[in-house]
Amino acid sequence: MNAGGAGNARLFALDGKVALVTGASSGLGRGMALALAGAGARVVLLARREATLEAVAADIRAAGGEAAVLTGDLAERPRLSPIAAAAGRPFGAPDILVNAAGVNLREPAAEITHQSWDRTLDLNLAVPFFLAQALVPAMRERGWGRIINLASLQSVRAFENGLAYGASKGGVAQLTRAMAEAWSRHGIACNAIAPGFFPTELTAPVFDNPARAAWAAGQTCIGRNGRLADMDGVVVFLAAPASDFVTGQVLFVDGGFTAR
Repeated sequence: MNAGGAGNARLFALDGKVALVTGASSGLGRGMALALAGAGARVVLLARREATLEAVAADIRAAGGEAAVLTGDLAERPRLSPIAAAAGRPFGAPDILVNAAGVNLREPAAEITHQSWDRTLDLNLAVPFFLAQALVPAMRERGWGRIINLASLQSVRAFENGLAYGASKGGVAQLTRAMAEAWSRHGIACNAIAPGFFPTELTAPVFDNPARAAWAAGQTCIGRNGRLADMDGVVVFLAAPASDFVTGQVLFVDGGFTAR
């Protein structure tokens, strides 16, 4: 029993691994960074707000983990390669990339502009690819890596005022499959998590309206909206050796929203 227990623990251990988490200053990105650190990964926290990132890093260190802060605006595409290079300086080249940064402008279809369309597709779809592309060579050299993208309910459902966001997140689902086809033979598993409704800055318009929040909870099989802790086990599983034979998948963490 002890040997089996130790073996099971190793399936979910991230000791010695380095994780880069984008959008780590708040919401799902913050929660996933804390979960990865709790599993033993050294975590590089990436976002624009340095003070908020420092607070997340302090939480990780207080719990006995290791974290470093990296500030940068992912919307500036020429900076992606320098950001990827900087991510490797604190602990070495990342083994794990979590693409949690994103934007949802919630514009009616008639009000979408070229600029807002480009901003949404760039940050939600182009950045995850080009950042991963910059980090893959080191993962490939080691023969092991993890890329975890953030898909959405809108990868498969159409929501009001979500045309551009839905297009980008539908693209993330296919991007994840294409990444898996391109890189999994080199030991790099590529998967996506599609969250349901969780209380974050991005979903504030939903949770600030009790009626809308109740509607969202009522669409699930479980009967409630997500709690940030509901993501912890999922991101650790997809980052850990336990998921060695899982790639090209979109895992919905939505309380059964998409099952109904």
